[in-house]
Amino acid sequence: MRLAGSLAFALTVLLGTAAQAQNTIPVKIGVLSDMSSLYADIGGPGSVVAANMAVHDFNPAAHHMKVEIVSADHQNKPDIGAGIARHWFDTDHVDAIAGVPTSSVALAVSDVTREKNKVLLISGAAASDLTGPKCSPNTVHWTYDTWMLAHGTGSALVKTGGNTWFFITADYAFGHALQRDTAAVVVADGGKVLGSVNAPLNTQDFSSYLLQAQASHAKIIGLANAGGDTINSIKQGAEFGITAGGQHFAGLLIFITDVQALGLKTAQGLVLTSAWYWDMNDANRAWTKRWQAQRSGKFPTMVQAGVYASILHYLKAVAAVGSAADGKAVVDKMKAMPTDDPLFGKGQVRIDGRVTHPAYLFEVKSPAESKYPGDDFKLRATIPANEAFRPLKDGNCPLVSAAK
Repeated sequence: MRLAGSLAFALTVLLGTAAQAQNTIPVKIGVLSDMSSLYADIGGPGSVVAANMAVHDFNPAAHHMKVEIVSADHQNKPDIGAGIARHWFDTDHVDAIAGVPTSSVALAVSDVTREKNKVLLISGAAASDLTGPKCSPNTVHWTYDTWMLAHGTGSALVKTGGNTWFFITADYAFGHALQRDTAAVVVADGGKVLGSVNAPLNTQDFSSYLLQAQASHAKIIGLANAGGDTINSIKQGAEFGITAGGQHFAGLLIFITDVQALGLKTAQGLVLTSAWYWDMNDANRAWTKRWQAQRSGKFPTMVQAGVYASILHYLKAVAAVGSAADGKAVVDKMKAMPTDDPLFGKGQVRIDGRVTHPAYLFEVKSPAESKYPGDDFKLRATIPANEAFRPLKDGNCPLVSAAK
């Protein structure tokens, strides 16, 4: 009898363990980024660190979930990004993709994600079309977009006297969208666009483009580019004496990594719009300290902060739904649940996939103003969440019109 009782107990334990394993929700998230080129510092390995931090803070075991993070380099090429996404979804059982800087890649991956009914959490790609004509029921766009950047930086500069513009534009979806959205703001605020020139992605020599900008005599040279392209534009512009001649650069997408690369002596006075800054409050500083434990000597960007926040909200939605299998159902739950995380605070995911939260207008400090490493920005204005992003009615998102 004692043996039979022991066997019965062991069988109960085994069955209970098997039932628990069956009830555990598996979730696999792929961080897709530029891991080795001009956007690697703003996303890249730092985004993978942020993703793992989100998983840790969510505590999957407490929600009967098992979460795995994988990563890959899309090399800023839409065909490679789409190919990785398709392989992840079809073969590797990935449920969601996060990060995806480079708008052309994000647009391609968004199509694959919708086709496979998975989830795309964008933090890095900026084209406002991602929540406009190209919006998808499977895509959530965190952090920032070209409309936000244009209305923050562009409007501020026009209103303070920068009323004539010439654009140097990255020749792909992001650059064109950023120029389009900023030019619209410039004209609406009474300014003029005197011309523009397109530069290939990852350009090393900006001399011909800078000479055209200089010859335009525009007060503002709008840099509709990012990362290494922005750094090279400003460095080479200083060598040409452009700012000494009275013209000013408008870095329409500036990251703290760009400022660190330029140095405060060169970058001081640049006005920029950002959705997040590591040194704004105690919560951001505490998170940054944890992040730096794996990224020593570096400072996180708003892209990496957005990867953390988007994955945290996604995991909450998966827990509420009870499965990661139906991507649209998970995104619908993300839209139904208010966003709330330590880095961006409270917000919402709108029907078009746009996440709303405040944005901030900063100015880069002078060397004399900076008191410690990373003390690079001073706040000029806070843009409320309801003003920071394009109104729903103006985006031409089919999801919005279908809901009417």
